[in-house]
Amino acid sequence: MPTIGGSGLTVISLNKILGAAGLVLLVGGALLGFRSVSASGTDCGSAFQPAGGITPMACDNALNGASTLTTVVMSAGVLLLIAAVAVKIIRDRTQEKITA
Repeated sequence: MPTIGGSGLTVISLNKILGAAGLVLLVGGALLGFRSVSASGTDCGSAFQPAGGITPMACDNALNGASTLTTVVMSAGVLLLIAAVAVKIIRDRTQEKITA
């Protein structure tokens, strides 16, 4: 069984950090999407489920802001998860070339 050197441990740690941060941002973004927002004392609902019926125009900015924040946080989480997978794939391919 091959031993893992200093740079290998760094890559593994980077991979775990990217994966964990990606999951945290993805879950955090989902929770932000369910957070209720209000405008001028009116409950506007959340980014994922606006209040039933016709929402007042005052809610438009609040709901747009909540939707934008949710989208940005979840997108950052997905990008970090993609980066973690890419680091793992690159590491595995370089390990195959070293051992071959």
